Amino acid sequence: MTETGGTVVQRLGGLARHVQKNGLPPELRADMARRVLDVLGNSLAATGQPAAKAVTAVVRGWGSGEATAIGTRLRTPAAAAALVNGTLAHSLDFDDTHLPSVLHPSSPVVPAALAVAEARGASGPALLDAAGIGIEVAVRLGLGGYNREFGNSEFFERGQHATSICGAVGAAVAAATVAGLDEECIAHAAGIAASMGSGLLEANRTGGTVKRVHCGWAAHAGVVAAELAEHGLTGPPTVVEGRFGFLHAFCGQRADVDAVVDRLGTHWELPGIFFKPYPCNHFTHAGIDAALQLRARGVRPDDIREIELGVPSPVLRTIAEPVADKARPESGYHAAFSGPYTVAAALVGGSGLGLGHDDFTDAAAADETRLALAARVRCVADARCDDIFPHQFPAVLRVLLRDGTRQEVRVDANRGGPQNPLSSEELTRKFRLNAAPVLSDESAVRLAELALRLPAGARIADMMALVADCTREGL
Repeated sequence: MTETGGTVVQRLGGLARHVQKNGLPPELRADMARRVLDVLGNSLAATGQPAAKAVTAVVRGWGSGEATAIGTRLRTPAAAAALVNGTLAHSLDFDDTHLPSVLHPSSPVVPAALAVAEARGASGPALLDAAGIGIEVAVRLGLGGYNREFGNSEFFERGQHATSICGAVGAAVAAATVAGLDEECIAHAAGIAASMGSGLLEANRTGGTVKRVHCGWAAHAGVVAAELAEHGLTGPPTVVEGRFGFLHAFCGQRADVDAVVDRLGTHWELPGIFFKPYPCNHFTHAGIDAALQLRARGVRPDDIREIELGVPSPVLRTIAEPVADKARPESGYHAAFSGPYTVAAALVGGSGLGLGHDDFTDAAAADETRLALAARVRCVADARCDDIFPHQFPAVLRVLLRDGTRQEVRVDANRGGPQNPLSSEELTRKFRLNAAPVLSDESAVRLAELALRLPAGARIADMMALVADCTREGL
């Protein structure tokens, strides 16, 4: 199905309505089931985080409803559940990533679709179809902000969090689609949500935990936008491409409206979205991969005199600056955005699929062995990495050993993407590691089975009953 008539948001609404009526292709539904499983695992792992506690405390006063706030026994209005669950999904920075838009589409979109689907009694396939089209809309808007000349996201260049900004619109499309709204209402939901998306990236550089709530707020905004559209509120028909519309307002003259609708309905960005093997900023992953390869060669921390981490130039602002802060991150959360720390952690030890949640506790971030090694890491721009970025997040790691020899590992393709995918076994292992602190292994296995059987009609209610009944205290 190809939509060629109407404004951009009308064409997006038309595609959403087509998917609502006819369903995604089977292979895309299967891909979406894996993404739902990934979101659930990431969310369960984050239930003890301060941001989750803060958001849950707020929504307790918002009344009861028919949607589940993960990790609690709260039944809340769909918009409130979306706020909690979107916050959880993004809190540990373990969520999937689309390139080159450089955004995390599942964390705002899946919680919105899931909350509305549960509240309205939708089927498993309907959930997957709605979340799939919502993710597609989010990443296509992100591509509209991709600056080909500079090889980077214009959102990112301006300090804007494309995940929450574009994710709010994708969440609205997903929420409206699973709610059964018609093509016009879906377009209005997207147009309304375009006024709600926001998010700044300064916390990546200098601290603060507000970024953990970005996806929750985007999911919440998406559900509210869909509900407002259902009750008659309207959005501007030229909300994407207009002079004061979404792309020009956020990206100025560098906006690429054509990228949003390029091959719309015939080409899907969805299957190319990267799953994360490590619970930290995606810009750090190739450096971790390289460090793990050095470990496998027998290089040990005591052998190392100097380390040079080469990355794409735009990445330095996130994982290398300010230099002193990145060498000694103030917490486990901030360690997840540090190139020096993540390289050091991978060389020292690591857990999970290479690095795990235990490597990003406050105690791990204060470990003097890791910090001493992180102090030896110098981060630099690398020309080859610049050529590849942001279609991959590459890195090169060079070490000078105490015996005077040098070793180098270059990683051009990240684990978890189409060129270096995580197997189904690895993805399931990631989920079980995420769920282990809060669910019995029996419940985790059952939950994984239900999520992966959503295309065949597994009941959303059965799945959400398991995620509500976790054992973490404090929510």
